Amino acid sequence: MRNFQFYIILSLLAGVIPVSMPQLSAQKNPFAALENHTPAEKQWVDSVFYSLTPDQRIAQLFMAAAYSNKGIAHEDAILQLIRDYRIGGLIFFQGTPGKQVELINYYQSQAKVPLLIAMDAEWGPGMRLEGVPDFPYQMTLGAIQDDSLIYIFGAEVARELKRTGIHMNFAPVVDVNNNPNNPVINYRSFGMDRDNVARKGIMYMRGMQENGVLATAKHFPGHGDTDTDSHLALPVIRHSRQHLDSLELYPFRKMIDAGVGAIMVAHLNIPALDSTPGLPSTLSKPVITDLLKKELGFNGIAVTDAMNMKGVADFFPPGIADVKSLEAGNDLVEFSMNIPIAISEVKKALRDGRLNHTDLDNRIRKILTVKYRLGLNHFRPESPDNIDSDLNTTDACLLNRRLSREAITLLRNRNNTLPVNGLGDKKIAAVVLGADEPTFFQHMLRKYTRVDLFNLSSDAPAAETARLMDTLQNYNFIILGLQNLSQRP
Repeated sequence: MRNFQFYIILSLLAGVIPVSMPQLSAQKNPFAALENHTPAEKQWVDSVFYSLTPDQRIAQLFMAAAYSNKGIAHEDAILQLIRDYRIGGLIFFQGTPGKQVELINYYQSQAKVPLLIAMDAEWGPGMRLEGVPDFPYQMTLGAIQDDSLIYIFGAEVARELKRTGIHMNFAPVVDVNNNPNNPVINYRSFGMDRDNVARKGIMYMRGMQENGVLATAKHFPGHGDTDTDSHLALPVIRHSRQHLDSLELYPFRKMIDAGVGAIMVAHLNIPALDSTPGLPSTLSKPVITDLLKKELGFNGIAVTDAMNMKGVADFFPPGIADVKSLEAGNDLVEFSMNIPIAISEVKKALRDGRLNHTDLDNRIRKILTVKYRLGLNHFRPESPDNIDSDLNTTDACLLNRRLSREAITLLRNRNNTLPVNGLGDKKIAAVVLGADEPTFFQHMLRKYTRVDLFNLSSDAPAAETARLMDTLQNYNFIILGLQNLSQRP
C-alpha cells in the first residue's frame, strides 16, 4: 500500500462576507440592584401589588408552559390560568413565530398584570420556533477567539426574541462541561475551561441585557460534571466544596459580578452543599438562600429549572415541590405542574410559618420590578406582519456565517501541510462520510484543482468501505469530511 497523506477537516463552511461590528453598548445594566427603585418605578410596583388579592400576588411567582402549536384546548387552559389566577408569566416552547406573537398579544390583553414571557432559547429562538435561524451551539461559540462576537450574537438573539414577544431568555448555559460523557449539557456548554465559559457567558448576557432581554445564567450550582440527565433522574455530584468553588461555581461568581439578572437552579443532589439525602438543589435552602443569595450576594431573580423534570417530579408531587422551591429561596417557579394546587399549598405554608409573608411579598415585588424594567408597564404588542422576513434578515445570516467561520479550529498542522501548496504535484481525493451525494464543500475544492470525489454513507457495509480504501491507495493526498453528525456523534 502506498504512503499517502490523510487529513480530516471538521468545519462548517462559512462565507467570507464581512459583518459590521456595532460598538459595545455602554448602557447601564437595567436588571442590577432590583432593590433600588426610582419614584415612578416604586409607584407602579406598589399600585400593581396592592391591586392584587393575596392569591393573585402568590400567582405572580409562577410561570406556566405555553405552546403555539397545540390547539384551542391548550390555549383555553392557559387563558384560565391568566384570567382566574393572574399568573406571573409564561415560558413558550414549540410553535411558529407568527402564531406565538398572536397568542402573546391575546394573552397579554387578558392579563390584569402584564405577563413576563420567557423562552429557553440557548442558540436563539430557532431552538424552539420553526422558520427561524439556528445559530451555532454554545460549544461551537466556545471555540471563537474574538469574544466581542459573542456580544453581537447576544444582541441579535435579543432582537429576535423581542420581535417574537419574549422578554426573558433562559440562557446562557455557564456550566463547565468537565465531563465529556455528560448526556444533557455537552454541546450546550461553552466548553471545559472555566475562564472561557465565564468570559463568553458574560458577553452573551451583556448582549441580551443591554438590548432589553433579561438573561439567565444556568444551571446553578453547576451541571457540567454529571453522567445523568436531570430530565430523566436526579444526578448526584460528589465533589468537595473546595472543588466546586474552584470550578463549577466560578462562572456563576463572575456572572453575578457582571450583573446577570437571573440565575436558574438545577435539579442536582450535591452532598457537599446539602447533606439531605435525595434532595434536589432546586429545593435546598443551603444552596439557594445561603450560598447563592447570601454568600455570593445574588439579588436578581432565582428561578427553578422546569418543575416537570424527573429530577424533582419523581420525588415530590405538584404543589409540594413548588412550595419547597419557594421555601428554599427561589423567586420564580418555572413550568409548574399544577399552579392552582401550588397556590393552595403556598397559603398553607404561610399559615404554618414555613413561608414568611414579608419575605414572599418582597419576592413578588422583585418580579414586578423586573416587569417594569422590561417596559411592561407600557406593554406594546408585536405585529405578526412580516415577522418571517424580520427574523431572517441578511445581517442575521451573515452573523451566523461569521460565527461558524470564526469557530473553525486548526487542531494540528504537521509539517505545515496547511495551507496546501504544490497542487499540481498531488493526486487528491475528497471523501465525505455521512453523505450519499457530493457536497457543496467537495464541489468547492474542484474550483482550485483536479479533485476526485468519493462519498460513503454512514451505514455503508464493510465491503463498500474496503473497496473505497483500496481505491484510495492510488492517491497521495486525501481530504476527509464528516457530514450530518448527530448532536452526540
